[in-house]
Amino acid sequence: MGSSEIFAIAAHLHVLLRRKTGRVTDTEWMATNGDYAREVVRFAREKATEENLPDLLPWAEKLEMAIPEMEKPRSKTLFESAAEAIRNASTSGDRYIGRLR
Repeated sequence: MGSSEIFAIAAHLHVLLRRKTGRVTDTEWMATNGDYAREVVRFAREKATEENLPDLLPWAEKLEMAIPEMEKPRSKTLFESAAEAIRNASTSGDRYIGRLR
């Protein structure tokens, strides 16, 4: 499951929670932070049973299934790799320091 799919699930659950319960959530944080996502899932299930809102349950389950994916260590981006290479290259003492004659 890709990050765009996880974000779509989080956005859908956000809209449902806002419309049905009045709860405002942070969609981006929900799609990237496992602890926050677990709490949103817990809240959605609680409200689904308390207020008889069964349409929250499938989206809470989808988000719960996506939590292991969002907790996987992510690979470095091209920018991060390039920045690390530049940092490592600039610390070596092999650079020419002087002036042209």
